[in-house]
This record gives sequence, C-alpha cells and structure tokens, in this order.
Amino acid sequence: MSKKVQAIYLWWHKSVIDQELLQSLPNLKVIANSGVGMDHLDLKLVASFGVKVANAPCDVSGSTADTEVALLLASARRLVEGYHVAISSGMEYCEADFLGVEVTGATLRINGTGSIGYKIALRAKAFEMNILYHNRTWRKEQEEQAVGTTYCKKIDSLLQKADFVMVVVSLTPLTDELIGKREMELMKPAATLSNISRGTIQNCPATALQTGVIRAAALEVTYPEPLPRLPSLLITLLKLENIIITPHLSIKTGKATYMITEEAAENILAALNGLPIPSEVLPS
Repeated sequence: MSKKVQAIYLWWHKSVIDQELLQSLPNLKVIANSGVGMDHLDLKLVASFGVKVANAPCDVSGSTADTEVALLLASARRLVEGYHVAISSGMEYCEADFLGVEVTGATLRINGTGSIGYKIALRAKAFEMNILYHNRTWRKEQEEQAVGTTYCKKIDSLLQKADFVMVVVSLTPLTDELIGKREMELMKPAATLSNISRGTIQNCPATALQTGVIRAAALEVTYPEPLPRLPSLLITLLKLENIIITPHLSIKTGKATYMITEEAAENILAALNGLPIPSEVLPS
C-alpha cells in the first residue's frame, strides 16, 4: 500500500512527517498543507527525499481577523465567565462587581500588520479604537489613514500604553518568544494580551495573570496544541478565570475550509501531473 501513496494532504499538522514516514513512502511526490504556516515541517528533510511541499495561502485573513476580534470582545466583557454565571445553579442575579472593560475608545496595539493584522485594524476602527501598530515595514500612508492607525518603530512603545495588545506575526527565529516576562511587565496592569499567531511566540502568561501583571489573556494558539492536561497546568493556567483559550478556530468556517481544501487539491494535481505547483514552498 505504501508504494501507492503519491501525495499527502496535511490537516491540523497530522500526520507527523518524519524521516521514518518519508522512507516508507518511496513514490511520494508532494505534501500539501492546509494553511500557510509551515513551522511543523522540516522542509530540508522533506526536500532531501525529492518531495515537494505546498501551502494554502488563499485569502482567509478575514476569517482569522473575525476570530481575533471575537476573542477581544469576549475577554473584555468576560463573556465566558458570564455564561457560566448565567447557567449556574441557584443563580438569582449577577454580582454588581462583575465588571468588564470598555472596548470602544480603548487603545489597541497590533504587532504585525500583514493582511490579517490590517483587517483587524479595519474592524477595530468600527469600535473607535486608538490603533497603533508595529511591523517590519510601514504601511502606505493611505492605508494608515483608511483605518486611522499610527506606526510605532519599537515594540516596547506598543506595550506600555496599550489596553489591548494583539500579536499577529509569523513564527520565525526573530519572533519566537517575542512576548515574554519582560514584555508583559511593560504592559499596563489593566491590559489584555491576545495571540493569534503561534503558541511559542508568547511564553505562558500564567504567572503574569495570577499576579496581576496583566488583566487578562485571550489565546487562539498555545504550545503545544492541545495543552497537555498535566496537574501543574490544571492547577494554574487551565483554572484561571481571566484567560480564554480557543483550539485554533481562526479558519474553522465552512467557506474558509472549502477554499483551503480546494487550493491544496490544485497543488496536489499540479505535482502529480508534472506541472508547476501554484503554492510551492521551498526550503530556505
């Protein structure tokens, strides 16, 4: 059976592509990934077996931006906590001190304004937020004016006055552990950290959340995914009320999934027919 396999379609980073698997599939021609991020693949190892790799960079930035804004709102207004209060036994009224924070007019710092970060800014404009951003390059002036955002050269400047800090960057050696203990201590005690990039970009914020260094966190990604149900995590991070964790839902809509799968199929068909692969990814 293994000799018949010519293509692998990866969904949710499954199966694990290692040397043992590659050696067992002598006729494998292409691995098509269901998304943009490739940090789960050893591209040089795959290439050494003569196998090509493709990702699916179709425009699902709108779906991802929607998810990030949903996390911001849910964290700010404590919607998950409120749900549990509403359905709890014997609930007669909501405590007067069950308070969230305002989103309208708040200061939002976006670290990373590629297509996803920029669409988040577009949505944040509707909430009349004060939007600052940090990116490898400045956005064009007309793009900044369209969302009313201002460029910050240094990431520290983004952190110190933000009510909400969003991390929307690709995982690279430069961004790995981008937000750690020092960066969280720069943030306001009333600030919320949100990460929709990769789990290793921020160190686990459990201590910062427990000690009041920051108000809350909303994480669409973790490391590892899913988080192991270890006693230490169950006692700390997974029991905290001021954190929301979602299982990488950003592209989990019917439309986005269809677009990604269609693009992966096009990449596979091109490889099997000896044609240029539309979204081929080469090892750096």
